[in-house]
Amino acid sequence: MPRRAKRVVKRAISPDAKYGSLTAVNFINKVMVRGQKATAERITYGALQLASQQLDSDPIEVLEQAIGNATPLLMVKPRRVGGATYQVPVEMEKNRGRSLAMRWIIASARARSGKSMMEKLAAELADVVQGRGTTIKRRDNVHRMAEANKAFAHYRW
Repeated sequence: MPRRAKRVVKRAISPDAKYGSLTAVNFINKVMVRGQKATAERITYGALQLASQQLDSDPIEVLEQAIGNATPLLMVKPRRVGGATYQVPVEMEKNRGRSLAMRWIIASARARSGKSMMEKLAAELADVVQGRGTTIKRRDNVHRMAEANKAFAHYRW
């Protein structure tokens, strides 16, 4: 990031070939390991197919709904005031929240035992859409911490 007033220009990414969705491209890029994009695409598309069959809905709709359910709205940021450090609740930016949700879904899928990554990711997506699973617990934990530290909200600046 530049130190002066110049803003960082975000590169425009092209939508994915199968669904024409920018969210799907971001998700594929987060699934990707060691630059193996074709493998990440195969895993993601397969998982979306499996999850959409389980839930009887459109694959991209499943992805959007899962990310929407997992996206945190609040987070806590440490603020040093005097000699003490307070955990101050702040609203989360939309892009950061979506990015965290994607990372949490993928991490939870990787932590599941057995099966292939495609099946684990499909199961995690289905769980998140239905409002359960590790990812939802994580989001609720972040919200609970923000709620518990509501008394320090006046330190926000």
